[in-house]
Amino acid sequence: MTDQPSNLFASRLQAYQERIERALPELAGDPDPLTGGLVVTAARYSLLAGGKRIRPVLLLAAADMLAPDQDEHLAGRLLRFACALEMIHTYSLIHDDLPCMDDDDLRRGRPTCHKVYGEAMAVLAGDHLLNRAYEVMLSAVEPSRPETLAAAQRVSAAAGRSGMIGGQVLDLQAENTRLSPDALERLHQMKTGALLAVPAEAAALLCGADEDTVRQLAAFGRHLGLAFQIRDDMLDQTADAKTLGKTAGKDQRDMKSTFVTLFGLEEAGLRLRQETDEAEESLEALDKTYDTKFLVSLARFLLRRRH
Repeated sequence: MTDQPSNLFASRLQAYQERIERALPELAGDPDPLTGGLVVTAARYSLLAGGKRIRPVLLLAAADMLAPDQDEHLAGRLLRFACALEMIHTYSLIHDDLPCMDDDDLRRGRPTCHKVYGEAMAVLAGDHLLNRAYEVMLSAVEPSRPETLAAAQRVSAAAGRSGMIGGQVLDLQAENTRLSPDALERLHQMKTGALLAVPAEAAALLCGADEDTVRQLAAFGRHLGLAFQIRDDMLDQTADAKTLGKTAGKDQRDMKSTFVTLFGLEEAGLRLRQETDEAEESLEALDKTYDTKFLVSLARFLLRRRH
């Protein structure tokens, strides 16, 4: 499959990121001191700290592929779902960095939320972002369009016990334990993969795509999510904190099972390539009907990312 020329891909990726950056401040909530404003300030500190915005970009790009001529209502609905995904992701980072979880002091190149606002306020900031995400998604649900509710349910499930939260539980239970390859893959598919698999799937539902298209985009996201985590495992071993924007070498320090600790860098790199190839192959059936080049380019971009 072919991808987009690098300059065209980069400009389109930047356009998506800028669109998300413009929308997030308004949707994040107002730090009104009469209604617990400090928690919103703490949440905004983490949410508006930049980042790749991969999850919302995935949703918007998949939607543009499926429905290039969107009316104002659909475009607004998609943007709300995209920003909700980023809120859920940021909430997970705030909680993941807490001393009772991964105990990290650095995120996106600056002190983590609990280092600036304290542990209690960081917990509440994460809680706010998760609840705010549901508020934003539900504001885009229309009773006459059941696919909008289905998309919200899929996102909620990806963030919950069968997805990201369940994966975090498995991660905590696996500390100081050498996992089997199957157990490690299941952990990563839940903790990281679920929230990377659901954006394209949600986009397909919101755009009214048929079941085959929904299924193919969900498969694309699942392979992409696992590839993303494998690359994270590799970067934890090979990159420094300045490049990553977070503490490097933590997996080895905490004696966590990763694709690198189980298989070594070379074998992990081969599996990364395999998952990326399978993500692209998931799009082959759509290639005859839709322009998949940007999604292919995004998969290859994530394969080579340095942070």
